[in-house]
Amino acid sequence: MHRDQLFAALTKAIALLALPIAALRYRGHGRYVSAQWTLGLRFPAEDLRGLTPDAYRAFTSARAEALWRDGQLIGLTSGHRDAAVQHRMYLADQHSPGLPKVLPPDQSPHVRGYAMDVRPREGAQWLETHGWRYGLYRTYDNEWWHFEYHPGPPPPRLPHPVAIPGPFAAPGRPPTMWR
Repeated sequence: MHRDQLFAALTKAIALLALPIAALRYRGHGRYVSAQWTLGLRFPAEDLRGLTPDAYRAFTSARAEALWRDGQLIGLTSGHRDAAVQHRMYLADQHSPGLPKVLPPDQSPHVRGYAMDVRPREGAQWLETHGWRYGLYRTYDNEWWHFEYHPGPPPPRLPHPVAIPGPFAAPGRPPTMWR
């Protein structure tokens, strides 16, 4: 058995074992709480702090459903980023070949707390198929891992992140559509 498959099987088993405790302690929310406990164990480095309350609820609810409905694990690689961190990433990206991958802090939904980069790829595929129920959408063709919380209609998907001149100067598109 592949290492990731083993970890996934263990995570699901622990979720089942934790379910009675979570159900007794958090009546009506046992499946949600058990999922968060066990996914936190599986992805110990993830940091959900800094996501907006709505983005946090959407992401944690979606990944609980993914676990219980389809046995799929979804972890957070990167959520909220401090503007200084985003700026360093943006500067480093300017020296990389190819298309831009990182936007400046004033245009990044990571800085505003409603963007999330997820893993593994299978989890991202689940989220791309089912995330709309939670207002979570993949927003770039070239980034299978990048999702944003949009409670209204789905945002148009772009080929890749595009920096726009000046803060939020995208004609015909609100600033929340940018990475």
